[in-house]
Amino acid sequence: MRKNKNKESKNYLDFIPIKNPDMKWDVDENQVVTFHVPLKGFFAKVAQVAFNRPKETHISLEEYGNFIWPLIDGKNTVFEIGLKVRDHFGDDAEPLYERLVNYMRILQGNRFILMEENF
Repeated sequence: MRKNKNKESKNYLDFIPIKNPDMKWDVDENQVVTFHVPLKGFFAKVAQVAFNRPKETHISLEEYGNFIWPLIDGKNTVFEIGLKVRDHFGDDAEPLYERLVNYMRILQGNRFILMEENF
């Protein structure tokens, strides 16, 4: 199948990340964001019953993610978030947009955020 060469490509930096309203999360007194992800499915249920495994897992963000999370407000684009990351972390953020896009894709892949087109 041939791709349409006239089709406009979309720049990931123009997307607006949005916190997934279906995801449970909280922020502790140290400003650390923790997600509470339910463990579902047949094998998870078996493990919960047979091996007393928890019904949810807890995933905490690191310094970079804890800085980015409040910036995900449904208004800032990935590009704008990157500018704020650069201002805060300076050279430690480099290569800035490669890392930021990869990070956003991980958050999106884990359904912590959704991406909205800003076109």
